[in-house]
Amino acid sequence: MKKIIFSLLMSAFLLSSCGEYNKVLKSTDYELKYSYAKKYFNAKQYSKSITLLEELVTIFKGTANAEESLYLLAQSYYGQEDYETASDYFETYYKTYPKGDYTELSRFYSGYGLYLDSPDPRLDQAKTYKAIEQLQLYLEYYPQSERADEAQKILFELQEKLALKELMATRLYFNLGTYMGNNYLSAVITAQNALKNYPYSKYREEFMFLIARSKYELALVSVDEKLQGRYREVVDEYYNYTNEYPEGKYLKEVKKFYDYASKRITDTY
Repeated sequence: MKKIIFSLLMSAFLLSSCGEYNKVLKSTDYELKYSYAKKYFNAKQYSKSITLLEELVTIFKGTANAEESLYLLAQSYYGQEDYETASDYFETYYKTYPKGDYTELSRFYSGYGLYLDSPDPRLDQAKTYKAIEQLQLYLEYYPQSERADEAQKILFELQEKLALKELMATRLYFNLGTYMGNNYLSAVITAQNALKNYPYSKYREEFMFLIARSKYELALVSVDEKLQGRYREVVDEYYNYTNEYPEGKYLKEVKKFYDYASKRITDTY
């Protein structure tokens, strides 16, 4: 019996809520709509606040409520986990109100939302690049902010994701070997570019190892006129690796590449 009564009460509550919301939607009293938009936002009923605010941000342009309504719309999309749309609105806010009450927060959340939406490294990283761009701008404008350390930490995390994507590409090129072309050379170029773009990455040692290993494999499949140059490149990469990682985890393998190549280098160029 209690369950039945509870169900009836809930149904009545939902019906009254829906009726209230429909009345607000049809109302031409924009201040009333705005008060309800904030009410729904505070209640985390973001789809309702979004519907109302989408209309109100246009109507409120040039009024006292313009700034806050735009920020609340961005936060509503953020609360709904539509981070890409939220980022767009946060960006619209800080460009429209460069000295507004919510400018710092908008700059931060514009990047932070895209960070939350950043995909797996195997997928397209457009959102990751945009998140990095937004957070770098945030740090330029607010280097002493209480959120600066968090923004910097997130930047490193996003850059590591991009470095991992490059590492996966390097591994793939290496594994393809000479299949349908010289993929060892592609592995070298990809790894070298990654080292330039992400010099402090935790994957740095593996990039350097893969360069040495790829150049060794390149030497093994080289034509005679390129052989001596390729052997010397293997030796160079051995020193590059050992200078930076004298006790590196790939030291034994790199030493084997060096031993093989150095014994085959002649005195003439």
